[in-house]
Amino acid sequence: MRASRGRPLLGPSGRIWAGWLLAACVILVTGLGAAFHGQTRADGFDSAVDSPFITSFGGHYHLLLWLAYPGTLVPAIVISVAVAAYCLITGRRGGAVLALAAVPAATALDDEALKQVFDRTYLGSLSFPSGHTTSIVSLTAMLAVLLLIPPQRPGTRPARVLIVAAGCAVSALVASAVIALRWHYFTDTVAGAAVGVGTVCALALILDLVLARHAPRSAVATTQASTSASSRHAS
Repeated sequence: MRASRGRPLLGPSGRIWAGWLLAACVILVTGLGAAFHGQTRADGFDSAVDSPFITSFGGHYHLLLWLAYPGTLVPAIVISVAVAAYCLITGRRGGAVLALAAVPAATALDDEALKQVFDRTYLGSLSFPSGHTTSIVSLTAMLAVLLLIPPQRPGTRPARVLIVAAGCAVSALVASAVIALRWHYFTDTVAGAAVGVGTVCALALILDLVLARHAPRSAVATTQASTSASSRHAS
């Protein structure tokens, strides 16, 4: 149990990939945000991409609401709490913190900072980045970190991959729905996905740093306790 509590989320090689991925997400969001700053209508690219979605799903408003629902906070919070509880039961405290922090941190970054800074609107509402997409993608990215990065229990890989693949599929459906509902442009959803992935990468890197700093203290404490117990047993 002690070993699992100190287990890193990413590991040495994972941290390198997470660092590069975080940098790419930051560049993507800031680049798109700068390009669309203050925009009040779609440009030619977004119009070309969005139109097929809007046309194809025309007349299916209630279906689109259901497809967009996984991107709302209620299901995201329920799943996050369930994952955090499982991590605590299995001794992965870093995983529990990541599960609880990923969606709130990503959506808060959207709502309290990025939307205000880039001021892009769709039908009068701030739209960049897409909060629905950010929420579901951050949830999926969190699951990917916890389920796909080794070490993992042998024989469970197909199930773990299936869960993450399902999250990716749901993320695509949510993004498609918010475009068809005319809540967001396509590039809003791209930026939302980048915010979700980047936030999870940043949190995992920070948590690994914290775990690494505390690991030596834990090891010393464990050694001292073992030595003390051995002395009492010898006496």
